[in-house]
Amino acid sequence: MDSTPSTEVLHDSYPYFRVYKDGRIEKFAEFPYTPPSEDPQTGVKSKDILIPPENNVSVRLYLPRTTTPDEKLPIIIYIHGGAFVIESAFSPLYDPYLNSLAAEAKAIAVSIEYRLAPEHPFPACYDDSWIAFEWVLAHASSAQGPEAWINNHADFARIFLAGDSAGANIAHDVMVRASEKIGPGDEVKIAGMILVHPYFGDGKPDMLNKLFSLIAPDISICDDPRLHPMAHPDLLSRLVCKRVLVLTAEKDFVRERSLLYYCALKKSRWDGELEMMETEEEGHCFHLPNPTSERARVLMKRIVTFINQDPS
Repeated sequence: MDSTPSTEVLHDSYPYFRVYKDGRIEKFAEFPYTPPSEDPQTGVKSKDILIPPENNVSVRLYLPRTTTPDEKLPIIIYIHGGAFVIESAFSPLYDPYLNSLAAEAKAIAVSIEYRLAPEHPFPACYDDSWIAFEWVLAHASSAQGPEAWINNHADFARIFLAGDSAGANIAHDVMVRASEKIGPGDEVKIAGMILVHPYFGDGKPDMLNKLFSLIAPDISICDDPRLHPMAHPDLLSRLVCKRVLVLTAEKDFVRERSLLYYCALKKSRWDGELEMMETEEEGHCFHLPNPTSERARVLMKRIVTFINQDPS
């Protein structure tokens, strides 16, 4: 019996992945695991948490230097990008970025490790991120959650949902779901949402929507609120946060969709404060591989300012 792997391609989505007729999935990038640590330069500590019981969802927590044992800090719940199919919260790309973000914003950061497509089809990435979000919120009830860093230092009136690219898409979905759960009188408050170069669909027959059709074959790219939130102004109008920051880049291949999202939210009945900043002459997620560049520093400063802005 011939055991040679099939070379017949069923779906080709290079440079992300390729699916062969025999069911084999080939990905074209590897992301080494970067262990948690205490950064000697920033003083930020990090550690990995496996969220029970059997979800197999992990998060990496970042805690900046604190002045007292119970100093309260904003919480940034961050979801990494990678077109839903690559990257990791533990990669050499994202770990340094979250370290810097926690240090500069002086905030607890919770970076979510979600299951990737196509091995784990939609809605796995959304469900995993929601599980992690609910795990964070569970600490708000009389500070009896399992994680001491969150119990001791989290300010649950200053939660920020954030993400880049596909992670921004997932962050928006978590916000929509949270808006059905959190009421105006609740102890928990989502102060804002930060969408960096968000990766949304718009139903057009192009490369981006082709990728959506491969990793979510049973979902309509034209009207599913997770992939195409601009088609659902009713959901946009009910977002529970009061501030949203949309970040775009002049040469980003998803720039037009970022602008469509911004315009759709602005035209909806949502009554919050909407902000946008575009970085000139840069492409998609330019700041991650070049975090010390001048434009990356400006972008970081804008995010930090948004987080630390007086809510009043």
